[in-house]
Formats: sequence, C-alpha cells, structure tokens
Amino acid sequence: MSALLTPRVDVRRAGRRSASKLSWLQSKHSFSLGTQQPDPTNTHHGLPLVNNEDLVQPGTGFDTHPHRDMEIVTWVLQGSLVHQDSSGHSGVVYPGLAQRMSAGTGILHSEKNDSYRLAGERPTDPVHFIQMWVLPDEPGVTPGYEQLEIDGELLTGGLVTVASGMDKHENASAIRIQNRHAALHVARLRPGQHVMLPEAPYLHLFTARGSVDLEGTGKLNEGDAVRFTATGGHRVSATEPAEILVWEMHATIAM
Repeated sequence: MSALLTPRVDVRRAGRRSASKLSWLQSKHSFSLGTQQPDPTNTHHGLPLVNNEDLVQPGTGFDTHPHRDMEIVTWVLQGSLVHQDSSGHSGVVYPGLAQRMSAGTGILHSEKNDSYRLAGERPTDPVHFIQMWVLPDEPGVTPGYEQLEIDGELLTGGLVTVASGMDKHENASAIRIQNRHAALHVARLRPGQHVMLPEAPYLHLFTARGSVDLEGTGKLNEGDAVRFTATGGHRVSATEPAEILVWEMHATIAM
C-alpha cells in the first residue's frame, strides 16, 4: 500500500449518477466520460473511465460505431446482447459470461438486444448490462475479442476473478485484459453470505443487484458504488440475493 495515499472510503449513491435516456436506451453513468454534461471532478477512480449501467429495449441497440485504445469489459445481468465487430468476431453475451473487446489500433462494433433470434420469436424483454472501460498499458495493440463462461465459479458465492491483466491471475479462469495493474472480480451472494475485499491502492465496488452491508459503512443498495483509496479488507455481506462487481487496481490514471 502506498504511503503517499490517504485512506478513504467514498460512497457514491445510485441517485448521484448522471443518466442518458433515449427511446431505446436508459443509461446510468458512474463516471462522466461521454455524458452530456461532463464533470471534470468525476473522470475516473483508479483505472476505470466508464462504469455504465445500460438497459436496451427489445430489437434495438448500439449501431456500428468506432473505438480505439480501450479495454471494454461487458457483464450482462439479464437478457442477451449480440456483439459483432470489424475484426470478424461475433458472440452472444448473457449472464455468467464475461466479454472483453480490445479496441487497440481501432475497431468498429455493434451491440444489439437480438434475443428474439435465439428464441425464434419477437423479443419482449430488455437486456440489462454493465459496461466498463479501462485504458490499456500501451496504445496501439492489435484489436482482439474474448468471452468466457464464468457461471460455474460464481456458484461458490466467493469473489471470482472474471477479467485480469495481473500476473498473479495468469492461471485463473478469467478473460485477459491489456492492463497489468487491474482485475475485475464478481460475487453472487445469497442472504447471509459474505466476501472479503482485496487490499489494493484503489478499489471500486459496484452493487449490480440486490443489497449488501459494507463493514464500517452500512447498507449499499442496487446501483450504489464505493471508491476505496489505500484501503481494503472490508467484509461485504448480502442482506438479500445480491451481485457485486469489484475492480482491484494497483495504479491510477495520471490526469
């Protein structure tokens, strides 16, 4: 733990997030990148630049658009999301399956709520997912794509590493991201279950569903987040069925 950092636990309630709303999309933004009213005081915490909670209506989605020099991790909570990109990759992302796209030197992709193609009928349900963006260690990498089924590991109720660029997770069952200082962990908890957060210079805890109790802080409801600096090791206990996403980071962005 760096002696230069001041320990801090910063709770960000769901209602403080900025939001975008279109006829087909509801999006809530933990950070201000890409929002209509950018907030220079809320650009990131540690390494993530984006932590968006999106709800995409049936038969709609993000048309083909470009990205560059970004590691994009998608975690679906409900429904299914169809991905296609200009490098020839395609996939269907659903709960329990982690997806990573490395934009690198430049890539075009689309993301659609196309679940009716799988069910053979007209879609009726939105797709609900969290999308997270992290800068790579180096710009200009070759664009890439990876998806991996994590659902089985989540049944243990522990904190499961689902995406990492850190050497200590090299042999873990996780997708790889191009940042050696970052890892994303997920836990699905039943009431009464708990996990211990890792210790790191920076942590970002997001309550994706349900509610939990954070040791020393109290109740966190769906959509609440906590930004930890120079601390960790806190106990997170589920008060109802819950799912949490935790970024462990050993560096930050120099802004």
